[in-house]
Amino acid sequence: MSDTNGGQVTYRDAGVDTAAGARAVDAIKACVASTNRPEVIGGLGGFGGLFSAAALKDMDDPVLVSGTDGVGTKLKLAQTYGKHDTVGIDLVAMCVNDILASGAEPLFFLDYIAIGHIDPENVATIVGGIADGCRQAGCALVGGEMAEHPGVMAPSDYDLAGFAVGVAERSKLLVPEMVREGDVVLGLASTGIHSNGYSLVRRVLFDVDDPGVCTEPLEELGGKSIAQAALEPTRIYVRSVLPLIKRGGIVHGVAHITGGGITENLNRVLPANLDAAIDRGTWDVPPIIEMVVRRANLSADEAYRTFNMGVGMCVICAPEDADEVTRDLTAAGERVFPVGEIVPGHGEVVYR
Repeated sequence: MSDTNGGQVTYRDAGVDTAAGARAVDAIKACVASTNRPEVIGGLGGFGGLFSAAALKDMDDPVLVSGTDGVGTKLKLAQTYGKHDTVGIDLVAMCVNDILASGAEPLFFLDYIAIGHIDPENVATIVGGIADGCRQAGCALVGGEMAEHPGVMAPSDYDLAGFAVGVAERSKLLVPEMVREGDVVLGLASTGIHSNGYSLVRRVLFDVDDPGVCTEPLEELGGKSIAQAALEPTRIYVRSVLPLIKRGGIVHGVAHITGGGITENLNRVLPANLDAAIDRGTWDVPPIIEMVVRRANLSADEAYRTFNMGVGMCVICAPEDADEVTRDLTAAGERVFPVGEIVPGHGEVVYR
């Protein structure tokens, strides 16, 4: 192809550097390999990620559970403050915590990175975070895609999407019918805002004349800056909750508290004739969330349908099992709060 003056115009001249893409792939091979499970076949470089399904033969009725998600506008903060090593954890967390809520074990993960200009070192940092998240979740990173978008995105801009596939025995799937009146709702502490509500976070905390104020340590945030607290990665709950699910019967329901907060996520695991009665004030709300709520002047109801308010996941179990579940989750590194109970109602979350 020629330009109007008869000279050659290469793909690189058009803004896509395939050589940089190849260097980026080389840079991420080691961190991708670090996530391998025994079922992974081959490595990067093929047209598809290969994963053996042989282990599923040992299950009576295996059900594949899939999930996809992104990180949202939290990425804008990562780009503004040059913090690219943890947003990959957020990406994995949003997907694997979702399929965990169905009772599934995450098996493998794929990512999609759309970027204005491929910088191999920057891409390696991003994918390193994704690999870290996969290791935390016990799933394999079997492939992905880097798409360079010159003219569509600014050179330093990027967006992330993730795709997770897991498996569960049909008999151990978590369904609303398992939740019973009198069950206890346990809240597992979040690490902060996680990955939802960042359009509001950016509006009330970061829309300032001097961005430097967001990097100053604050006593009310435990010595962290606003930027550090806001970019704390989403907690991955797989390794602590999955063993309880696999026992069968001890966990009646799991809700991943994401966009919509407790109000619009916990109700998704309830049968139509039961409510979750949640006792506000029975757990610690992270200071960064309190700051956002205060500066946005949100009512309690609005706050609880926008942010996780310090509870990243809810686990529902019978009252006689609550001590055992709490003990095991605590031993696995979780901070656990009894936050409510299941009562007669209409499939909603109510506060008291």
